[in-house]
Parts: sequence; structure tokens; C-alpha cells
Amino acid sequence: MLSGKWKLPWWCKLSWRNAKVLPILFIVEFPLTVACLALFGIADPDTYRTSLWQEGANHGWNSDPIEILYAYANYKPIPVPAPWNQFITDWNVVICVLSMFILLAKVVMYITHIFPPVLSVIIHTVLMIFYAVSISQQAASDYSDPDHPSAVPWYLTRGCGAPVSPKLQSSCQQAKASFSVACLMTALFFAYSSFSIYSAIPTKAQKTEATVQGEEDIESPTSYFDDKKWEYEMDRIPQTPRSPAFGRTPMTPRTVAFNTLEGKMPSKPNRDLPLRHHISMGTETYKGRFV
Repeated sequence: MLSGKWKLPWWCKLSWRNAKVLPILFIVEFPLTVACLALFGIADPDTYRTSLWQEGANHGWNSDPIEILYAYANYKPIPVPAPWNQFITDWNVVICVLSMFILLAKVVMYITHIFPPVLSVIIHTVLMIFYAVSISQQAASDYSDPDHPSAVPWYLTRGCGAPVSPKLQSSCQQAKASFSVACLMTALFFAYSSFSIYSAIPTKAQKTEATVQGEEDIESPTSYFDDKKWEYEMDRIPQTPRSPAFGRTPMTPRTVAFNTLEGKMPSKPNRDLPLRHHISMGTETYKGRFV
């Protein structure tokens, strides 16, 4: 029986305030994660990112990717603007794969009742930060060309119809959808974190129960010998007249050694087997006498 000192603190409790909310969030998260994997997987490694960059340059909406090449050729490298950088594409793929893995893991943990709210707060806060970084990078500015500054990528502020090239209209729509999915995932993980914090905070009833239980533990403390009673089970077994050690001091290896040194051990009778007769012994008997 565990004593009061082994009880989990209130912030490590496994119960949720409303058992129906978390499964609903799981159901909402699954299609969003699949859409995230599909959209960002299609964009990797550079399906349409550079093409959209060039399309914006053709209309004077942002910098020109050719200027980056000229800068490298002149040994004056210019950093690639964040919305057109390969980093954001790789980042989106990684966080989507991580989201799917965590989703499967936390569903199993919730079904087996080992998914506490405090762990949910940590996980979903981290994921929310990851997707917030994705949003900030996708909507970052492009000021590498002073003549054509861009505060936000053109496909987020303009339509995907004319004057956009017909070949890139579907790519423009996919880029918009990717940004929308990232925003929805961020909002979803914010809802996860908020509900987890709400469930981790104890209710008045739980506080009262914990106070009463603490008072009971103080009134009836558990002694050290009660916690360690399994170590003394053999000592508390009553001996009966038929017990082999009844009325005698228990013999341990240490007791035998000390009794032997003090000469208190009884002498043992000689129980050696007699010599066996062999034909070479002649008429000698087993006890060494001649007949």
C-alpha cells in the first residue's frame, strides 16, 4: 500500500475534464495532417516555388531570382528571401511528418489512459511554435530588390487568375492552400494547448478531496516498519512444536562459524563409509583384520 508521499501531484493527473473533447480534436487533426503532408510533399523540393518567384518578378511584384545568380557570379552573394528559400519547404515537410507521428502516438496513449494533460500542453505548444515559424516564413517579406519591394508574397495578396500565367494558376492555388493549412494547424494546436491547460488545473472538488486525503494521511501516518513489512514476514511466523527449529536458536552460516571457533559445535559421528573389499586385499576383512 502506497503512502501519501507517493501520490502524483495535481499537475501530473491523467484525467481530463471532458473526455469527449480530445477525440473530437483528434478527428479534426487527422484530415488536416493528411492535407498538410500532401500539399507540402507536392511542393518538395522545388515544384513551383522558384516559378512563382519568377512570375512575381515578371510582373514587378518582387525581386528577380536571376539577380541572386548575378550576385553569386560577382562574389557578392545575396541571401535568398525567406518565402523563396529551400529552408521553408524542407521545414514544412519535416513538421508535417512529425505531426502525423505524434498524432498516432498520442491517440494510442489516450486510449491506454497514459496521456496526461501536462504532457499534452508541452507537445502541442511545441507544435504550435513550429507551425507559427512556418507561417512567418511563408508570409515573410522580400526586400532584396529595392526597386521591387514585397512585404508579403504576391500569391497571398493577389488572385491566381489573370494576369498570372495559366500554367502557374494551379501552383498559386496550392501555395495559398499550404499557407491556409499551416494557419489551421496552428489554431488547432492552440486549441489543444488551451484545453490541456484547462484540464490540468484542478477543480474545487479535486482540491477539497486532496485536502481531506492529506489530513487523513497526517492523522494516520504509515510507519517505516509497515512500509517494509515484507522484509519481516519470516520473523513473524509463529513456531509450533512440530517446527524443526522449535526451541532452538536459528542456525545461520555466521552462527555456525562462530560456534565452531568457540568450540560449541557438537562433534559429528564418523559416518565415513567402510573400505570396500578388493580381491587384492586377500583375506583381510572390511575392518582391516585377518581371519
